[in-house]
Parts: sequence; structure tokens; C-alpha cells
Amino acid sequence: MATEVATEVASEVATEVASVVATEVRSKAVTESAIESASKLASEETHNPDERSDPPPLNLPAGAQPRISRRLMEMLQGAACYRAHDRWAFLYRVLWRWHAGEHEVISMADEDGARLAGMVRAVRHEEHDMHAYLRFRERPEEAGAPRFVAWFEPAHDVLPQVAQHFAKRMGKTSWMIATPDATVLWDGATLHTGEALARSAADFDDAGESLWLTYYRSIFNPARLNADIMHNHIRQRFWKNLPEAAVVPHMVTQAAAGARKVGQLDTVGKRGGTTIPIAPEKAAPERQQPSSLDECRRCDLWQNATQAVAGQGARRAKIMLVGEQPGDQEDLAGKPFVGPAGDLLDKAMDAAGLDRRTVYVTNAVKHFKWEPRGKRRLHKTPAQKEVMACRYWLETELETVAPDVLVALGSTALKSVLQTGSVTMKDYMGAPFEHEGRWVVVTYHPAYALRVPDRESRQAAFAAIVEALKTAQQLAGGATPG
Repeated sequence: MATEVATEVASEVATEVASVVATEVRSKAVTESAIESASKLASEETHNPDERSDPPPLNLPAGAQPRISRRLMEMLQGAACYRAHDRWAFLYRVLWRWHAGEHEVISMADEDGARLAGMVRAVRHEEHDMHAYLRFRERPEEAGAPRFVAWFEPAHDVLPQVAQHFAKRMGKTSWMIATPDATVLWDGATLHTGEALARSAADFDDAGESLWLTYYRSIFNPARLNADIMHNHIRQRFWKNLPEAAVVPHMVTQAAAGARKVGQLDTVGKRGGTTIPIAPEKAAPERQQPSSLDECRRCDLWQNATQAVAGQGARRAKIMLVGEQPGDQEDLAGKPFVGPAGDLLDKAMDAAGLDRRTVYVTNAVKHFKWEPRGKRRLHKTPAQKEVMACRYWLETELETVAPDVLVALGSTALKSVLQTGSVTMKDYMGAPFEHEGRWVVVTYHPAYALRVPDRESRQAAFAAIVEALKTAQQLAGGATPG
């Protein structure tokens, strides 16, 4: 049906009806047409609130027009779009009274002025509603223009104004708006208006509507539903032409049948509470563990991170390097040690004669913990509870890779390896030790070597990292500490 409607409108565009209709509604209908037909209007039986007879024709010289204020002209232009059987007679009376010197006719304290203001207000509301509730449906690109079509049933004659609004909003994209009284077609450069060519919204199909309804269902929260407010905000006459009207009654019924009680369980589960110091193995019941790192919700760091950053490297590596957490660049790239600290680690591995492709590199915490500083995201040290929450993933990597040697890069990595927060690096630096059947070597994190202030300290930290990597190679080759 959309193709037929578009074709019929296109065949009539040469008449340029749009300009005529817009002009007639905006000014001619208020001034010239009203003046020329004054005698006829005065003789018709029209409804007037105060039951007074219609005023006589304006006493003007031939060819002259009444002079009115800008405010009155704007009010007449708006009220001219208001649908009422006595619309033109009433507007003529307002014009006659102004010409007679009764300028209070535009005051809210005047009976005619109050009605005029009410008509203007109703038209503005209708324009706003049409902007808000008109739904364009996309047509297949191969079907040609118009690319989008819409159906609306305005209560007042606001189609020309609304058409101008969408012409500005949608640029060169072609579209058509059909109403029970008229049809407007935008070809990307010019508006064309013709007679009504569609009967209802059912004349237009939209293949993407099912996708919109799926999205609408996914964002619907039954726990926050207030059906009365929803219906008060959107008047009944708009619902029948909105795509979501097909699913809202069912969702409201589900909410009333019990869905409202469980609609916020996920949100409630994210609320902070009191931390109870108890070992995970003593807690009951045991929670089901996440099946993949991307699904991990064991702590709150996932909420502000771009993605989880898993370890990377040889799957049967003899050496595993454990850092603290991903940095800003690692968080964006999804790979460990690819930022400045990663560059320094690569240099240290080259100096130690260690091929990165033969080792496995990971972090104790898999999500980036940060705090805003202007436009930057600055690293923030993970808390011990976050380190222990992420221990599950380090254990999984240890079981899969089965390294012979662990190199703990920094204090956080050491605390994760030993599963305690009461250890310090100075007690283990330069002295490899055995833990759970494998060697552990402790050294500085490459980021530390980057941020120490003086050159000598940076060189010393870098040398310590190189020495630790050399020691890890010796242990992985079967040597024992000297």
C-alpha cells in the first residue's frame, strides 16, 4: 500500500498543493478569505458562546486590509488550525472587534480572548503530540522513495507545521506522512501536499517493527509500572497507532499477576552491604561460579570497566607472569600489558633473553579499577576483597597452564598468589621460594619503574625486573636457587 500511496502523491506534486495549503491556513484564511466572506458568515447559523449575533462586515476602503498587531496575527494563525464548526466566524469576530478598537479581545479576561488563547494552546499541544507520537516506518531501500512512511490522526489542522518540522529534522531523507484528511511527501528538497491517500496505519508495513518491540520488552521494568500515569501521559487516541500498543496490555497484565514483585531482583542484588570476614570455603551455600570471564560479577569492578582482560600467552608455559590489573589501554584493547608498562616489560624480557611468546602473562585482577581525573582514567589499586574475588580466575589459569615458575610483579600480585593481604614485597625480593608445588619469584611491577621520580631509581627497578626474569628462566630449566 505504501508504494501505491507514494506513487499517487508523486503524480500530483506538480500542483504544488503544499504551498497553497500552508499559506491558506496561515494567513489568507484568516484575513482575505474571512473579509471576503464576511457577509456570508454573518448570515450563517454558527455557535457563539455568548449567543450574540455575528458582527457586520468591516467598514474598509476598497482593497484595504485591517491593521493588527503582531501578537494578534500570531494568535490568529495558530487558532486558524483549530477545528471547530464556527472557527472562521469566531476569528472574524475577533478581527472585527480589534478593528473597532476593542483591543481587550486578546486578553484572557475577555470571553473571546480566553477562547482564542485556548484554541492557540490546543493547537500547540497537538503539534507537540504529533512530534512525539508520530512513528515513521522504514520501507525497503529497493522500493524507492519514500524511505519512511507514517500515519497520524491529528485533532487539528497542524500537518503543514509538523511537516516543516520533520523536513528540517530528517534532512534529505525522503518520507511521507498520511492523515485522514491530507498527505505530505518530502522528496529531500521540497514538500508536496495532496489529498488523503491512506485509510489507517495498517496500510504501512515495517519489517523492523518486531526488532523495536523486542527492545521495548527488554527495557520494560514491571516493578516501576504505574499504568494510570502511563495512560495519563499518552492520551488514548494515540495508543492505537503506536507499535508498542500491541504488547503493553500483556506486559501490564503480567505485572499485575506477579512480575512486579521480582522485577528489581537484579538491581537489589547489586546494592552494597556489610562485608562479613569469612573464608569462602566456609560459607554456605556455595554459589554457582560464572562460566566465562565476561560473565563475572564476583565483585563490582565490572560495572565501570570496558571489558574483562584475560591472560595471554603459551597454554603450557613454564613461566607465568602475574601483574596487578589491566591499565587504561589494556582495558580498551582487551589484552594484558600492551600499554607503557607492557613496553617496559618487553624491554626487560629482551634484556633477560626471555621470549614473550614462550611465557603466559596475566593479572591478579581482570577488570580495570580507576577513578576520573578530568578527561583521564587514573589507575586505582584494587582492594584485597577484589583481589580475592578474582582469585578464582587465577586458579583456573594455574590449572590450565600449569607453570613451574610464577613471577609476581608487584605487591598486589604477591598477595593474590599467597592469598593473604598481610605480606610485603621486601620480605620476598631476591629470594625465590616454593609455594603449592611451584617456584615464586617476586619483583617490581613495570609501572613502578616508570613512575619513580629519579633516573637512578628507575634504572635500579628495571635491573631488578631483568634479574628476576633471568632467575625465573633458571628455575624453569631445573636449576635451584644459589
